[in-house]
Amino acid sequence: MSRKTLSPDTGTAAEPEDAVDVLARTLWGEARGEGMAGMEAVAAVIMNRVAQARRRGRMWWGNSVAEVCRKPRQFSCWNAGDPNRAKLLAVDSTDPVFALALRIARRAAAGGLPDPTAGATHYHARGVRPEWAAGRQPMAEIGRHLFYADVG
Repeated sequence: MSRKTLSPDTGTAAEPEDAVDVLARTLWGEARGEGMAGMEAVAAVIMNRVAQARRRGRMWWGNSVAEVCRKPRQFSCWNAGDPNRAKLLAVDSTDPVFALALRIARRAAAGGLPDPTAGATHYHARGVRPEWAAGRQPMAEIGRHLFYADVG
């Protein structure tokens, strides 16, 4: 499996700090039980989506880290009715897992995060089979998640 490094497009400024916060909250909300490897994999998916949107000019999931993370029904931790949302909004860096998520988010936003997902733009938990995954083979399995790169 290739472990390319995710890097910003040439000439693209690093993500602003608020994007780092949104990314860290997404990592914490989606993968806090998966440890560093799981949070890095989710960060890779988000950064892969941002990179793909920038290459193509725009994608339905958004063009920036914050847009990608907060796109409705993409990362359940941001959904209005999700029980994790209140926790996600309240967590701070005194929580050791959130502190780790912040470190990962800063590395991802700076372009220094290896991509363990082989370019994935989608993932789901093992044991769940979303309609969009039908007929597709995962590119990687990390923790309890399967990662896909051939979803458009």
